Amino acid sequence: MEMNYVIDTLFALFAMTLIIFMVPGFAMLEAGLVRTKNVTAVLTVNIMVYAVASIAFMLIGYSLAFGSWDNDGMSKWAAFLFQMAFVGKTVNIMSGGVSERTRIVPLAFFTVIMAAFIYPLVVNVTWGANMLSGTIFDISAMHDLAGCTVIHSTGAWALLAAILIIGPRRGRYTKDGRIKVIPASNIPLVVLGALLLWIGWFGFNGGSVGSISSKENADLVALTIMNTNTGGLAGALIVAIIMYIQYKRFDITMILNGALGGLVSVTAGADMFDMYAPIYVGAIGGVIVVYGVALFDTLRLDDPVGALSVHLLNGIWGTIAVALFADVSLWVQIKGVLVVGIFAFTASFVVMYVINKIIPFRASDDEQLQGLDIEECGLEAYAEFKKSI
Repeated sequence: MEMNYVIDTLFALFAMTLIIFMVPGFAMLEAGLVRTKNVTAVLTVNIMVYAVASIAFMLIGYSLAFGSWDNDGMSKWAAFLFQMAFVGKTVNIMSGGVSERTRIVPLAFFTVIMAAFIYPLVVNVTWGANMLSGTIFDISAMHDLAGCTVIHSTGAWALLAAILIIGPRRGRYTKDGRIKVIPASNIPLVVLGALLLWIGWFGFNGGSVGSISSKENADLVALTIMNTNTGGLAGALIVAIIMYIQYKRFDITMILNGALGGLVSVTAGADMFDMYAPIYVGAIGGVIVVYGVALFDTLRLDDPVGALSVHLLNGIWGTIAVALFADVSLWVQIKGVLVVGIFAFTASFVVMYVINKIIPFRASDDEQLQGLDIEECGLEAYAEFKKSI
């Protein structure tokens, strides 16, 4: 019994370490997708999100989510660290989608509220203490292994609220209805970031099984990680095929987003799928990314990194897919999506609306033209590229 405790503690710490690899993953992905004049600001936001969210979750959020730090199966410190690794991802999803026009200070204030209250309340009613037990809103029966809804959709609902409040980047949508293409600045960084996220997902989903100290659990962890990888592979491949059929070109940024969409889509049910279901689930996730990006641009919702398509649409799809490919109630899954979606969007919108009235999120057009590296950080990521005056 003591050996199981030690093994599961080590497993949680290892999974947590893999999830922390997603911090540089988000940072590199976003740094590569934005323009060079905003790279330092994006990197700063990612570090601040990790630091601020983790401290807020430690001081307030974890107890609110789970009611207690006690844990019989492993060290309570390891259990906390594993859950702490998740919390910043909800804000990373949001911050990437509003990059190139958002100030750091109001974003930091929102990060505190998200990590201390909004996200922990979502965890409470799904994985945690369950304050809604016995009510018609009880969604604890929803199967969401590692957070299709709890993490990905929660962060993406916050992003949708943020985009509605902050608006698009300067010049992104013209008055005559055209969409101005803003190309990625550093493709190698995009690839590095996406692959770091992919690797981190093995800890994200595999670690969420909770234990590896028995033969049955070891097999389940291995199956979960294999299914996670398969979802990413299927998403990448289907997007590559779509890109070539439509444009006779392979768009690496879309292929990588397809992979991420596939990874999101299997996050809820990777422990319940057989080895073939993730191919279908991940492929559909990739298709959703392709047409979701076009849809949000048509709606003039400016999302530089495609986070709404990857995390919101695929968070919803992945949660529902569990009921389609495993023995889980479809209504229970849909109810979970609705309850979390309504709460996360409403709470995020209200909080950001209030913060925005006190400290505006949006940088001015002149500041956006100059670049947030100078305006927010006083440090350029690529200073040698600046023209001599």
